[in-house]
Amino acid sequence: MSKLERQSFANVWDAIADTPEEAANLTLRSELMDEIEAIIKKNGWTQAEAAKRCGVTQPRINDLLRGRISRFSIDALVNIAAALGRKVRVSLEDAA
Repeated sequence: MSKLERQSFANVWDAIADTPEEAANLTLRSELMDEIEAIIKKNGWTQAEAAKRCGVTQPRINDLLRGRISRFSIDALVNIAAALGRKVRVSLEDAA
């Protein structure tokens, strides 16, 4: 029987992504989704109200609130943030 090697990752996306590029993309999308969800919850909007403000459909907001990350591109999330009057900024750091 072989011994399993224990690995440590900075976040879940580093653990499940096939490449560092994919992990970076998933991390950014996840962070954007979290921020948009926080705005929706802070304002107490229903999904229908949030959808109207974001310029998307209610099922699209439902997907966002349920964390269905594969259904959102970075572009789509930036557009939603802009519709909410937010500016998205990205910073680059050295990879660990």
